[in-house]
Amino acid sequence: MTSQQPGAGGPTFDLVLATIGRTDEVDRFLESLEAQSYKRFGVILVDQNDDGRLKPILARYSGAFPLVHEVSKAGLSRARNVALRRLTADLIAFPDDDCIYPPHLLAGVADAFGEHPELDGMTGRTIDQSRRSSFLLWEKEPSLVMRKNVWRTAVATAIFLRRPVVERVGPFDESLGAGSGTEWGSGEETDYVLRALAAGFTIGYDPGICVVHESPQPEAGPRSARKAYLTGMGNSRVLRKHGYPLWFAAYRVAQLVAGSTYFLARGRVGLGRFYWAMARGRVVGWIRG
Repeated sequence: MTSQQPGAGGPTFDLVLATIGRTDEVDRFLESLEAQSYKRFGVILVDQNDDGRLKPILARYSGAFPLVHEVSKAGLSRARNVALRRLTADLIAFPDDDCIYPPHLLAGVADAFGEHPELDGMTGRTIDQSRRSSFLLWEKEPSLVMRKNVWRTAVATAIFLRRPVVERVGPFDESLGAGSGTEWGSGEETDYVLRALAAGFTIGYDPGICVVHESPQPEAGPRSARKAYLTGMGNSRVLRKHGYPLWFAAYRVAQLVAGSTYFLARGRVGLGRFYWAMARGRVVGWIRG
């Protein structure tokens, strides 16, 4: 898919971008790609909208870098699987449609793979606009991604894999993740990384690789609570699928209960209810998973 031959002048990237319901965020992400200092990349955008809202945006960037426009039914994993059939580059990434790539991100990732040919993949962390860590309680030091720390070292928008990993691991589990139509509302990227590790691939984590992505700001209300609940369900489904012990699942529930109590005690009711709903989802997900 990329316009340059892999291996000449550095690795090429295929950026798999699944999107639904967003326009300004997609425009902002593509603008960040146009500003990349490293140009050996292309985008496979999988559009789950049915109203043509992205056409003006895609037309604006069509000459800036190779851009393939695919369509799919709703579901994050389904959309990514559509894109996997179009891969040709050396390295594969899965940016969120509301993230931003800093100008030298791809250059840094390309250099990191060159310095570590023994690695089959690399992960980084997410930061907000103030450069504070976002989304996860990230590990502070570089390490290998393993079963015991994958929850602190891997999130989809900051995962970079060599193409043989993706070819071996295969498609994402379409029963997992946002828009799947199931009760397992998260976990597709964690499942994918765990499958790669189980297949014998080695993935490194480097907190110096940073993708800009703001932490979610949940609102008080049933819709937010439902999303949190399904996220918890998916998390525990992945734990059961990959044979994690009960004590580990209980520990992860306890973390959320503690967080919920903390926020409720400080009057932050929306966050408190959000984490309580996620904790309940993790309990029910473990039972049903």
